[in-house]
Amino acid sequence: MNEGGKITKIPLSERKATFREVSLGFTEKEALKEAQRCLQCKNAPCIKGCPAGIDVREFIRLIRNKDYRGAINKIKEANNLPGVCGRVCPQEEQCQLACVLNKTGSPIKIGYLERFVADWELQTGSIASHHRVSKDIKVAVIGSGPAGLTCAADLSREGFSVYLFEGLHIPGGVLVYGIPEFRLPKDIVEREVSYIRSLGVKVITNFVVGKTKTLDDLRREGFKAFFISVGAGFPRFLGIPGENLNGVYSANEFLTRVNLMKGYLFPEYHTPVRVGQKTIVIGGGNVAFDCARSALRLGCSEVKIIYRRTKREMPARDEEIDNAEEEGIILEFLVSPREIISDREGNVKAIMCIRNKLGEPDSSGRRRPVPQEGSEFVMEADTIIVAI
Repeated sequence: MNEGGKITKIPLSERKATFREVSLGFTEKEALKEAQRCLQCKNAPCIKGCPAGIDVREFIRLIRNKDYRGAINKIKEANNLPGVCGRVCPQEEQCQLACVLNKTGSPIKIGYLERFVADWELQTGSIASHHRVSKDIKVAVIGSGPAGLTCAADLSREGFSVYLFEGLHIPGGVLVYGIPEFRLPKDIVEREVSYIRSLGVKVITNFVVGKTKTLDDLRREGFKAFFISVGAGFPRFLGIPGENLNGVYSANEFLTRVNLMKGYLFPEYHTPVRVGQKTIVIGGGNVAFDCARSALRLGCSEVKIIYRRTKREMPARDEEIDNAEEEGIILEFLVSPREIISDREGNVKAIMCIRNKLGEPDSSGRRRPVPQEGSEFVMEADTIIVAI
């Protein structure tokens, strides 16, 4: 069996009380050992499995040769956010799923190798720039999340004069307000943004296009094209009774309070986050796990995730599910919420749910959850986070 090594994490005894990054990544010795497992396949299915088209085979070969500068440069030919993608990109459903070693053992940990060389570049302080001569054509990129950062960097490398507009005070979009520090440290995002600035991109914060200035205003200032990348900031709710009670958060509000507004440092930072003692998170993706693990670190004594299908259908990364279970998060499967119950003073007291069984596949290809009438039950809670 061609098995990869285990990932080193900070001790479990420390994890519930800190927002430090959980995974410590590869040491040089571990990275070289993992890179040696790569078969250097001629047809390289891992490249086809990467949405960005990174030459995975070549950057791993360069790591094997200890040419870390060559490896990071090879990655950046297709991806300007290697430190971010190495941590939060769903490799297990993309490049690593395509790895031929899935047939005989475990796939190459491509994400951790990408993270290794990105962190090597940070630690050595030798970040290379690839800024080209400007074509003197002004382009506005609106929104500084992953799509905006990527577009701005690619256009600047092609010689355009790029202005990146961000409504908040820190660039990064969902990378800074939506993903907790224990999964994606803010200094990594800041490093990636600094690299993109080095390409010649002008980053302008506290600027809401449409309010600070309109598109017509920007056109009059000479902008010839616009890329709008503002899609991740709006919450979704369930449409069930009780969602307006005190103690109900959307995942967007909860994570923004914790991540961008430093609610976890209250009262040093004046952004209180109420979690009480029993928190229930509704959803099964990475965002749900981010909320649950954040609530645990804020001092909540019992955190549950309720999901309408089974663990097999959960869209969250396997690594995040494993981390949550290690930390004591309780997973309730085949459960759907029906009503959030009040204590009659406008606060959350409990949540009424119904049990499901799986029916035929729906348009997503996953088996549809079918509510079982008469199976309603109530779970106590003082905080509900909707993360769907």
